[in-house]
Amino acid sequence: MERLQLTLASLIFALATQTSYASSRLEGVVYSANEGDNSISEIELGSPTVRTTKVPIVPHNVQMTPDGKALLAVGMPVSSHARHNMNGMASMPPPAQGDMREEEPQGNLLVIDPHHLDQILATLPAGHHPAHVVTDLSGKHAYVTSSEDNQVTVVDIGQRRVVGTVTTGAFPHGLRLSPDGRELYVANVADNSVSVIDTRSLTEAARIPVGRAPVQVGFTPDGKRAYVSLRDDNQVAVVDTATRRVTSRIPVGRSPIQVYVVPDGSKVYVANQGSGSQPDNTVSVIDVASGQLMDTVVTGAGAHGVVASSDSASVFVTNTRDNTVSAINTGTQRVIATYHVGSSPNGITYRALR
Repeated sequence: MERLQLTLASLIFALATQTSYASSRLEGVVYSANEGDNSISEIELGSPTVRTTKVPIVPHNVQMTPDGKALLAVGMPVSSHARHNMNGMASMPPPAQGDMREEEPQGNLLVIDPHHLDQILATLPAGHHPAHVVTDLSGKHAYVTSSEDNQVTVVDIGQRRVVGTVTTGAFPHGLRLSPDGRELYVANVADNSVSVIDTRSLTEAARIPVGRAPVQVGFTPDGKRAYVSLRDDNQVAVVDTATRRVTSRIPVGRSPIQVYVVPDGSKVYVANQGSGSQPDNTVSVIDVASGQLMDTVVTGAGAHGVVASSDSASVFVTNTRDNTVSAINTGTQRVIATYHVGSSPNGITYRALR
């Protein structure tokens, strides 16, 4: 009788576990840029399987092209011994004098086969200390923040050459394309501003004061609002894109770095990294409708990069101090999986399975 009870209990537990797993089943592929060991990790969520591959740069950010056929990665060459501080930005050297800047090594934009990370399809120039990369809606052009050049470098991926540069505020870092593809919002860390770039004329159309040390931006799907993480204010600024003015500021965790609006436009996820001596391990969840903080999720030490699945069901966060990626269920606001990746993961991107 006792054996029968144990068997029934085991069966009930197994069924409950299967139900929980099925209701939060993860699909797709996530890629993390690991600065600590010059690698990119590929997480097959359905398996789950993690594969980590060395690359010839210190990758700070990765981005999937819209068609899912190429993975873009930016960073300084490994041979240059690039270093990044624990605030998630490349260290800022003293101003170059004369032609000293020309002698410094430039960073690279890698075009990688997302199915075979050891196959680099192209290595392109990306300016001095590239930080982030996004593409236009067609995936033809890549926009790279060249932090030390105070500019965005525009690369034609197909032609494999730089086709333009656009001056920004001081030390541009994170950037995102507006949903209609007409504007780029660029967070200028040392300028306390966001540059608005017209993608047709490749000029800076405006510069919006937002707050101290803006790091990354994110748009609502209708393009009417942009959210900007303010690292040194522990806030997220909300920008009305029509008036190009800050309409509110929302308190979040310590030293927020990346910010991401889920595709259905309901929530904003903000990774709070903290400092090197006192890392934070939280993600702030903002309700878009109310404009209020609705929840805080504990992930891992040094929460940094954020991306969402295309169905808005899951959010993925890199934890720089724990060498992990956390998966958050956006319905329950709970961590449902943790993946061990390369050292000091920073940028992150998602590829849907088609």
